[in-house]
Amino acid sequence: MPKDSRPKSAAVRRERKGPAKGSGGQGKRRLQGKGPTPKAEDRVYHKAHRQKQLAERSAAKRRSPRARGGSGYGADDVVAGRNPVVEALTERVPAAELLIARDVETDGRVRESLQHCAEQGIRVREVSRPQLDTATGDAVHQGIALVLHPYEYADPAELTGDLAVAAAKGHIDHPPLLVACDSITDPRNLGAILRAAAAFGADGVVVPERRSAGVTATVWKTSAGAAARIPVAKAKNLTQALKEAQANGYFVAGLDGGGDTELPHLNLADQPLVVVVGSEGKGLSRLVRETCDAIVSIPIAASTESLNASMAVGISLYEIATLRQGVRQR
Repeated sequence: MPKDSRPKSAAVRRERKGPAKGSGGQGKRRLQGKGPTPKAEDRVYHKAHRQKQLAERSAAKRRSPRARGGSGYGADDVVAGRNPVVEALTERVPAAELLIARDVETDGRVRESLQHCAEQGIRVREVSRPQLDTATGDAVHQGIALVLHPYEYADPAELTGDLAVAAAKGHIDHPPLLVACDSITDPRNLGAILRAAAAFGADGVVVPERRSAGVTATVWKTSAGAAARIPVAKAKNLTQALKEAQANGYFVAGLDGGGDTELPHLNLADQPLVVVVGSEGKGLSRLVRETCDAIVSIPIAASTESLNASMAVGISLYEIATLRQGVRQR
């Protein structure tokens, strides 16, 4: 029988009729597919991928604040309309620039706005009508808009502490009075609350950092200039801010329709006081309610479910002012 001239390893593999031990299943891996075919837009060499990138960049530009007027601001930072602009400038609201349409019809209010800007060193910039529409969020601007600087909030602990010290030294002739807003998300409501607070002698307003309206152009407009006269503090945690106020000698009174004390009989009115108002739908949150020293209700007709938050604040502050006046007269 002739001798097999093939290498011994090859002959052994032929006799075994299978993959050699230790192959790691390489032949099996070669049989596996490469998975589903990627979409055309996910293939970097396909024209659909380029179109997807262009669409994403275009959408990002539209979302960018600089696309809304070209100065890095949004519609919430702009006071629109001739009367609101004049009022804001009269109150010396911190403003960055005045935007005027190139084809604006000049009248007394426009001239007054320009004069205020010249006196206060505010830049004036002419823009097109479409740019003004975009910058104001398509509000009725009448060819003029005022871009505001970001609002500078006070620190709630510093605000309550400074007021307590001022009252102790006789620098203010009344016990400190603050308004705290619990989940007031409508900027028009916050603006009206600021207006009521300024009208009835409150010393400041506290808003939480989350789930709350901030001081925007809408708030400036609704407050009719009160936002420039009364400090607003922003608290990271409203419940904690109320507890810090209590540690500084304040009492906390929450407004709620089911309160255990009616407003005319509030015996805390002549004390350092924080009045807390909740949202119209949910009222005071649980933790805020538990922190309050008293829950106060405003007597209203049975046919009326509840009061607007800013109306409730206005009524409460008026009644507190009346009660304090009565205490001083006695």
